[in-house]
Amino acid sequence: MNTVVNERWYSLVQAAYVIAGVLFILSLAGLAHQKSAKAGNMAGKIGMALALAATVLLALLNSEQAVAVTAALIAGALLIGAVIGTIAARRVEMTQMPQMIAILHSFVGLAAVLVGFNSYLTEEHADAVHLIEVFLGVFIGAVTFTGSIIAYLKLSAKMKSAPLTLPGRNLLNLLLLVISAALLAWFVAAPSLLPLVIMTVVALLLGLHLVAAIGGGDMPVVVSMLNSYSGWAAAAAGFMLSNNLLIITGALVGSSGAILSYIMCKAMNRKFTAVILGGFGTEVKSSSKSDEDYGEHRETTTGDLAELLRESQTVVIAPGYGMAVAKAQYPVADLTAKLRAMGKDVKFAVHPVAGRLPGHMNVLLAEARVPYDIVLEMDEIQDDFPDTDVVLVIGANDTVNPAAAEDPGSPIAGMPVLQVWEAKHVVVFKRSMATGYAGVQNPLFFRENTAMLFGDAKDQVEELAHLVGVSAHEMAPAQS
Repeated sequence: MNTVVNERWYSLVQAAYVIAGVLFILSLAGLAHQKSAKAGNMAGKIGMALALAATVLLALLNSEQAVAVTAALIAGALLIGAVIGTIAARRVEMTQMPQMIAILHSFVGLAAVLVGFNSYLTEEHADAVHLIEVFLGVFIGAVTFTGSIIAYLKLSAKMKSAPLTLPGRNLLNLLLLVISAALLAWFVAAPSLLPLVIMTVVALLLGLHLVAAIGGGDMPVVVSMLNSYSGWAAAAAGFMLSNNLLIITGALVGSSGAILSYIMCKAMNRKFTAVILGGFGTEVKSSSKSDEDYGEHRETTTGDLAELLRESQTVVIAPGYGMAVAKAQYPVADLTAKLRAMGKDVKFAVHPVAGRLPGHMNVLLAEARVPYDIVLEMDEIQDDFPDTDVVLVIGANDTVNPAAAEDPGSPIAGMPVLQVWEAKHVVVFKRSMATGYAGVQNPLFFRENTAMLFGDAKDQVEELAHLVGVSAHEMAPAQS
């Protein structure tokens, strides 16, 4: 009777896994569009809750010790994780989401490494297939672990964003891969901990060097790439644990992350293989204009800018990571509403990597209730700049740098940027004349049709929105 009951419970677990897998697929489909993102997020939550419940049940069914002990251990682990996750989610600002995601990827990689070692040590008669699963799972997990840590350090400005360009770095990466392949042959032919431990150290070094060799301008692609790595690491862990849902989930995350990385590389005019291999096949560029004297920049005030906006008809706002850091999205939304109430044509120009994370800027603007229909992607708005009266560049730098299109020697040469300089007037909101995340000087700041508005973006936009509102109020009696 117990055997029959257990079989029914096992069947229930597998059914729950299938339903959870379908919900994860629906979640990815929903998250692909703004209007369905909320429903997609909910599908993912339900799927994950179902997957956790089924996994806990499976662990209890397979437990070789007292059920109460196993339940207590699982409850303890879930409680610790829930507390840490809740505290982190509440403390981390929206602007810190890229580095938070990077560090979470490192946890997935570390988990794959630990699962791999545990699987090898507890499997008494492992065949060649299982040994390869263990080896690849540990390898991918180790690369993901250190690579994600480096990405976290770069994104949080705790490490320089400039690429690490060691002599012969491409040969070094190749050498580490060859050593890992040789260790795989050793591990399968004569299974022992030694080749597995050596490979783990090699993979940790490889992950560190791969991401360290990627510059700040490509870090959004790196986050997406590490997301893919973490998915494959999870899939490998699923094979080791014979867990079908983990295999499905890992494959979904791994493939979607790889596709997103490829799409982003195309948008940034980067070679996917070059980025994913830490710059393999690319030459280190040193800008021929890096020391060029661009002349003096011109400054403006919120009062003068309010007057300019009052006289303009078409306005484009190009937000960047600086806007997110200053938490200026709400004043920007207020300014947008006031300009539209005055009859101005206002649009947003969002670069694919404006927020250091795909879709980051769109989420911030949606959070501030900026209408979806006026938030346009780079390809949708590029042709509108020549007919635009004023472009407000708020906290953006590298994504509006004309050097990408005009200086073949620039480190960001070839990367598509918002061609804001083609507008009649450009006003750049910045704290200082410092370079952007890629460490490249921006000639836009010195152009004749560009004016700089220095200060905290939130304070400046709030004052500008107030002045624009006052101007609109004063204009009403005159018009009537």
